Order: sequence, then structure tokens, then C-alpha cells
Amino acid sequence: MKKILSIRIFIAVLIFLISGSAYSQSDVSGLIKSGPADATKLAQAYLKPLFKGFGVGLNSGWNNSAHSKNLLRFDLRIGLTGAVVPPMDETFDVTKIGLSNNVRPTNPAQTLTPTFAGGNSLNTQLTVYDSANQPIESFTMPKGTGLGLIPAPQLQGSIGLPRGIELTLRAMPKVNIGNDIGSIGMFGGGIKVELLPLISGMADKLFPVDIAVAAGYTQFSFEVPLDVPVPSGSIPASPGQIQDFSNQRIEATFSGINTEAIISKRFLVFTPFLSLGYNTAKTDAGLKGNYPIVTGVTPLGQKTYTSYANPVNINQTDINGFRTNIGFQLNLAFFRIYGSYSMAEYNSFNGGIGFGLGK
Repeated sequence: MKKILSIRIFIAVLIFLISGSAYSQSDVSGLIKSGPADATKLAQAYLKPLFKGFGVGLNSGWNNSAHSKNLLRFDLRIGLTGAVVPPMDETFDVTKIGLSNNVRPTNPAQTLTPTFAGGNSLNTQLTVYDSANQPIESFTMPKGTGLGLIPAPQLQGSIGLPRGIELTLRAMPKVNIGNDIGSIGMFGGGIKVELLPLISGMADKLFPVDIAVAAGYTQFSFEVPLDVPVPSGSIPASPGQIQDFSNQRIEATFSGINTEAIISKRFLVFTPFLSLGYNTAKTDAGLKGNYPIVTGVTPLGQKTYTSYANPVNINQTDINGFRTNIGFQLNLAFFRIYGSYSMAEYNSFNGGIGFGLGK
């Protein structure tokens, strides 16, 4: 029952994350009105804290001790990271992200809009102009969620191998949660090598601490179906426009690599640790399928749309730098409690529980 409850909690967190990060239908319809290139820039700016925060989470929770598990000893753990979004990433200026001259603030004095993590008090509107500088569409930027902590869960198992080596696996098969949420999946692997046992003789007994190096890779993906219809009252810009809009969806893949050097000291059931490492995180996301976007107006005043395939594509590195972790591991028979604090571009908290056999 405890394992079932842990899995349910884990999936609930994922649902919360995805349902909060994916645009609503109206938000998607609004952003793509600006056209593929400008919609991509707006999406990058709006989702910046989500991408960075989730990247921090992917690289968290790998290790809470420099000691590698003894041969064939193992544990299973579930954890959650909360990455703290700095105030500077709660808003952005739409005139500072390189939009084309065809997309401008409706009110030139109102250029600041919230990011995903920002508040919901701002109501910034953008207007789209055609090549003749005539306004053809307007839309309101998405409001923020007010979520100052970006959550990211971890579910992993570790096992001890000979010579102070420990292997860790993160895995969840692709699961379709529902038509509104879509499907999710995760996999990853890591290795930790305790250094002193590799030295012959009594060197590992003479040092009062454990020292290790570790590396881990995680990939998390999700897919969410969309339904963005043809703009009301509009007609195709030309007879050859695509008419099939049934394959619309959001696809996103987040990946992270974490490397670190760890030092720890065991005191009975309590083990504090300190680590210094380098981590990177990347995002590959976009709107896939065909989308109708208003691009002009006929001499009679009727709007015309152009069909675009895969109009928004984001492929970028979100995290690339050093991080320091301080935390602890508490072993109570088969039960484990983990906690740590990380200092980097986005500071973060990580906590978790686990069940294991042996040290």
C-alpha cells in the first residue's frame, strides 16, 4: 500500500506540473496569432522559469551520501525538488525579446508581462499588423501562475556493486493520463564511485570521511493534445492551404546531466554531506501539427489565414553552470529520509523518502 500511495503522489505531482505548464487552448490560440517566429520568442520568454526550474529538478536528488551501497544492497526512493524562481524572472518586457515589427504592444506604455512564475495582475495585449501596417489581430498574453517554486519529482532505485560502485536508475514507462493531460514518460541513469575503497591497503580505513564522484542523466517527456480551430469568419489565404488540423499537440522533452564530487561523514543513523558539481539542462519543445494563423485581410475586410506546420519550436540550453549542495541522509532500519539545499542560478530544496536494505 505504501508503494501504491507513493506512485499516486508522484503521478499527481506530474499532472499538476504539466497541467500548469501547458498552455490552455485560448493561450495557444492567442500566441500563435503572432506567427511562428514571434510565437516562439514569446513562448521562450514566458516559459523561461519553468524550463530552468524543471532543469534544476531533473539534476537534483541523485545522491545524499558519498558512501556507495555495499554489494547488492539497494534502496528505492521518491523525492521532490522545488526550484526558487528569482524575482527578475517573474516578468519580461515584450519589446526586449526581439519580436518583429509586425507584433507590437497595443498600449505602447504597457510592455511588461508576467512569465509562467509571475503574478496575474498584468493584462498585456499585443496587436499583429500585416505588411501594410494594418492591424489584423490582437491577443492578450497569458497571466502568471504565481508559482514561486517550480516542482520536479524524482523516482529512482539504486544498487551497490563491487569496488565501491553504485548504479542508479530513474524510469517510468510512457503513460497516457487522459485526453486533457496527455502522456508522460521518464528515464535516466547514474553512477557513483566511492574513491577510497579503490585504494589498496588501509587507506579507506584511515580517512574519517567518505569521498565519491558521481554523474547522472535524466530525460522527461510529455505530449499534450490541442484543438486550435480556424479563426472565426476567416477564409484560406490561397486554395492550397492545408485543411487538416486534427494532429495538433504540444511535445516537450527535458534532459539534464549532473556531475558532482561528494564528501560525507556517517554518525550512527545520520549522514551529513556536501557536494560541488556542474550541471546542464536542455529543452526541446514545440507546437506540432498544422495551425491556421490569420495573416491578412481581403479588400472586403474578411480575414484570411495561412496554415503553418509545427509553428513553434524551442531547442535551447536552460542550465549550464556549477552548483553546491548541502544536506543529509537519515537511515532508520528500512526507512530513509533525505533532504538537501542547492545553491546555483536557481536555488532549490530537495526532500524525499525511501526504503532500502543494508548500508
